[in-house]
Amino acid sequence: MESARDFIEAWKQAEKGIIPAEPVQRLYFQDLQTLLKVLTPRRLELLKKLYHQRPMSIRALSKYLDRDYKNVYQDIQALEQAGLVSRTSAQTLSVPWGRILAEISLAA
Repeated sequence: MESARDFIEAWKQAEKGIIPAEPVQRLYFQDLQTLLKVLTPRRLELLKKLYHQRPMSIRALSKYLDRDYKNVYQDIQALEQAGLVSRTSAQTLSVPWGRILAEISLAA
């Protein structure tokens, strides 16, 4: 499993006293179906808009996207749980990622 290998490599580097230049942050999904369940087309659109705008509240984001507040709220909850959206110290929403890469292994 990739995440286990990454952890072991990071541990070995730390034992040698090698500190990464900057933290590596990765999210792992069990499979493609789980990823697509979390990252729906509407949520991806939301992420893109939020990334290109200043941090904002759910209400401001729903107005900006011209979407129902309840639906945006639910999407934000799912994206926060997955670690794709974060809150600033002022509790506004932001996207800390500049890109999302997906890797799919064909070997079982």
